[in-house]
Amino acid sequence: MIAIAAISTFGCAAPANTADGVHPGPLSRAQAFARAEALTALGRKMFFDPALSASGRQACSSCHDPRHAFGPASAAPVEMGGPHLDLPGVRAVPSLRYLQAAPAFTEHFYDSDDEGDESVDNGPTGGLTWDGRADHGTDQAKIPLLSPFEMANKDAGAFTAALRRSAYADEFKATFGNDVFDRPGDAFDAAAEALGTFEQSAADFYPYSSRYDAFLAGKATLSAQERRGRALFEDEAKGNCASCHLSEPANDGEPPQFTDFGLIAIAVPRNPAIPANADPAYADLGLCGPLRTDFHGRTGYCGLFKTPTLRNVALRKSFFHNGYFHVLREAVAFYASRDTDPGHWYPRNADGMVRQYDDLPKAYWGNLNQDPPFNGKKPGDKPALDDTEIDDIVAFLRTLTDADQVAGH
Repeated sequence: MIAIAAISTFGCAAPANTADGVHPGPLSRAQAFARAEALTALGRKMFFDPALSASGRQACSSCHDPRHAFGPASAAPVEMGGPHLDLPGVRAVPSLRYLQAAPAFTEHFYDSDDEGDESVDNGPTGGLTWDGRADHGTDQAKIPLLSPFEMANKDAGAFTAALRRSAYADEFKATFGNDVFDRPGDAFDAAAEALGTFEQSAADFYPYSSRYDAFLAGKATLSAQERRGRALFEDEAKGNCASCHLSEPANDGEPPQFTDFGLIAIAVPRNPAIPANADPAYADLGLCGPLRTDFHGRTGYCGLFKTPTLRNVALRKSFFHNGYFHVLREAVAFYASRDTDPGHWYPRNADGMVRQYDDLPKAYWGNLNQDPPFNGKKPGDKPALDDTEIDDIVAFLRTLTDADQVAGH
């Protein structure tokens, strides 16, 4: 299945090869499909090509492994990159699956007519990456290509030089124009378009093939524990997970995305395994920086990170934006007792005082999400979920693993 939405709009017919293949203009439906197929094929080859990195040893697939739902295969909180693969990143690598429905970033998101109360402002919503700074797949694809601690190409020219040497350079020219490599900026844009189009391939990136999808279609059953977990997941007074990780099909029948694409602050503990955190003055504040710069100084946005989809979450070996947790059950349990038993999650000073919310400066604690299961609870209060209920939710989350991933795990 080819995602036409990922490419140029189609309308009146135009020659398949225009003078500028990077910007072909209006296309007929047949031409749009042909272009999408060509871009998908090119994007797939690029995605798995380590020669497109400064080190010559890191491809997109090195961190976004198709055998792990296009997420990381390792349990490391961050991956290594750079010209010599010796520079650590600062955030955990997210999965690239189920991003096709993510809206462009907006500071004020209102529910549509068929999804809820459209008068309610849900706040910052949408975009790609942990801080929502890329609106489209083509924008997101450019980030790792030039990031100094990822694929580390110096600039568009350096990337284009590597692309010119690739085994598929002739295919690239056939799609984007014979002179495309003479225009590094256009070649870079074209490569990002190809990668973005590949990442809209339904079979690879949004197959909707989990057992839960089959259950919703009436073609599978859930165990008693999984059904209990689903009920707790959706119960507004218990897990309340579905308030952010939408679990029901949309009114138009679209399968649930298990995210509302929002950005919230939950104060995951600081991860000492991330080298950047060795500097006590360093703080990853998500929406207000440091990687995103347009909201620097917007204190109300500090500490907010994107709500990821929970599809294939059971495959992950590290959780949240900083990869602090390595066991799914621990990630769920954190929600249940973040505030009722902070000493279990956060470190202590020499005097025994718990350094609660230790990765979020106190000036921004007002941004913390307090919806259930947090719900304004204090140390010593009864948590919203007990151990058995946590196990039930984890069992339900395991039903979200896509069929192509089950056999290999």
